[in-house]
Amino acid sequence: RMLQQQQGLLGHFFSPNVVDWLNESHDPEVLTPRPCDITALMCDLRGFSKRIEPATGSKLKNHLMDVSQALGVMTRSIFRHDGVVGDYQGDSALGFWGWPIDGKDGPLPACRAAILIQEEFRKAQDNGIGPLAGLRMGIGIAHGRALAGKIGTEIHAKVGAFGPVVERVSTLESLTKTFRVPILLDEETAKYVREHLSPQDGRCRRLGRVLLPGETSPMVISELVPPVLQDSTLTDEHIAEYEAAVDAFTAGNWSQAIKHLDRLPAEDRAKDFLMIYIARNDYEPPHNWDGVITLSTY
Repeated sequence: RMLQQQQGLLGHFFSPNVVDWLNESHDPEVLTPRPCDITALMCDLRGFSKRIEPATGSKLKNHLMDVSQALGVMTRSIFRHDGVVGDYQGDSALGFWGWPIDGKDGPLPACRAAILIQEEFRKAQDNGIGPLAGLRMGIGIAHGRALAGKIGTEIHAKVGAFGPVVERVSTLESLTKTFRVPILLDEETAKYVREHLSPQDGRCRRLGRVLLPGETSPMVISELVPPVLQDSTLTDEHIAEYEAAVDAFTAGNWSQAIKHLDRLPAEDRAKDFLMIYIARNDYEPPHNWDGVITLSTY
């Protein structure tokens, strides 16, 4: 019975493949917290707060059931790519890879899970019916060192990851609203994606060099874009055009950056951020411009 309880507990956090691996490892310390390199994914709902503000009674209950459905999509996508579900926080989920099994594919499984989540939400918007209709999501993905493991007792326990990478992924998830894109990657993840992710699985678009609140060093952030066959809104040519705009923007040639941005489709909301930033600075870079976008809030 204790074994059944333990397997049931593990099933809350790990995919069936990982549970099988844990059962076969016969290592009593396999779940003990340890430092490791992980890729963290934070996914948060958009639009849910507006739904529940006027809701009461049965409507509120139905909205909470919708959140459960959305969290289910996140969880299944993380499990499908053998990630760990570390936590639920309201209408958001934290997943990570690299513990308890070392991540031989680096950030790729996390990126594939994110693309899968995005596709499920896109289908719901296209259909216009079901619990996900009208809801959007924002996802941050970051790679780095963390302390990961199980905390608690055998019966009442959870698994989690702790460290700067978890704080960074939360920041990136929040920044998806600022940059008007669904999925953001930190610099290390984006570099790996560019080198190793097949275009049939996903693509990467550099968005700019950013200094986040509380940070001392800027980082390049990028968008994870679905493959063309899944979403043809952005072609490879559009991505190249946007990155040319970013290069011109960073170099201080803002008039050239605007020309590149004007060639992008109206549906591409990411260009709005740069256009607004340029307009707020009267279309001229500051005299001490170093190519870094400083964000005081996000």
